Amino acid sequence: MAGYIFTVKKHKNESAVDAIGNIVRKGIYSTNLKIENNYWGPAHEGTFSDYLSMKPGDNVYFFSDRNLYGIGILKNILDDCKLLNYPNADMPELNADDFKKNILEDQANRIICTFEENPHFFKKGVDMDKVLSSNPAAFKMLRAMWKLSFIKIDDHENQALFDIILKENEENLADSNTHMQMENKYHQKLLQQTSKKDYIFNSKNILKLSSSGDTIKHEMALEAGIIDYISSTQGEIFGSWDYISHQVVASPFKPIDYMDKMDIFGYRRISGYETISKYLVIEIKKDDADTSVLSQVMKYVDWINQEYSFGDYGMITAFVVAKDFPQEVISEKDAIGNRTYIKGIRPVESAEWKDLTLVKYSYNELTGELEFTII
Repeated sequence: MAGYIFTVKKHKNESAVDAIGNIVRKGIYSTNLKIENNYWGPAHEGTFSDYLSMKPGDNVYFFSDRNLYGIGILKNILDDCKLLNYPNADMPELNADDFKKNILEDQANRIICTFEENPHFFKKGVDMDKVLSSNPAAFKMLRAMWKLSFIKIDDHENQALFDIILKENEENLADSNTHMQMENKYHQKLLQQTSKKDYIFNSKNILKLSSSGDTIKHEMALEAGIIDYISSTQGEIFGSWDYISHQVVASPFKPIDYMDKMDIFGYRRISGYETISKYLVIEIKKDDADTSVLSQVMKYVDWINQEYSFGDYGMITAFVVAKDFPQEVISEKDAIGNRTYIKGIRPVESAEWKDLTLVKYSYNELTGELEFTII
């Protein structure tokens, strides 16, 4: 399973344990979204993408004062683990009547995620340096956490974080005095809502506010729409994936301002097993594509091959999504978007990778959804 690490800011004279304990008590986390001029910016849209990729069972951790605390899992309430804090909370302009139906009392809390302890949220944190040194090869996204409200980590990184926090708290497993305590009233408050559909969170309003005719003006909004589409359709166009995330760091050891980030990264497992069989990369252009996007997506294909599939390009599938593709780009796809590689040792077998697909998107104003066409 994946994991989410949430950054918690302390109030004056408040300890990290107290600040995190207040969130754990509710079983609900929400990022404060500051809004100017009733407008969603790229940072807001990126945060929405992170929420849209959440699945029940993903692990939950908290970060404060250079220490990591955990462990919990996301839990479905009202049939999902990510919800609106109040009706129309995904619209930047606040409606006072809508806010009266809030779950959390802060107007800046627009989207919420619901969780429970599993096994416990321990009061003993683990220092970030100790975490990173416990399994250096596993941690990629965690190294890029600087100034982020929260990040998503993949199965391998999540297991490494789970392991070090649990090992550091082994003697505390049976001692409830070392655990942060949860209450049930906030989850019950959600369950008691009469209009449950008012709390459903999807990408429709995000896309609508960023649309101009059949075009989406912001790539972050387009990312949110594609992640929502992949999560909800489970197979159409892009296939079905067990893990999906956006803006995944592909160069974790570079300075923060120079990190390369894949627009969308994912993988799927063999059904019934933890074994990963396929990796996904999607590069997105809100306008027409040019040939440079082919080189960009292939750079990420090569990185996934080096870091994850270890020489087996056949485990990777890649897409470029854009408003349109000039003939020049279509003609260059086969020349740029292929790799020759060696499979096996005895006997050695030469193979060719050409699993790059070009996909046109269009925004449907009537349905409020994205539509896709394979080139």
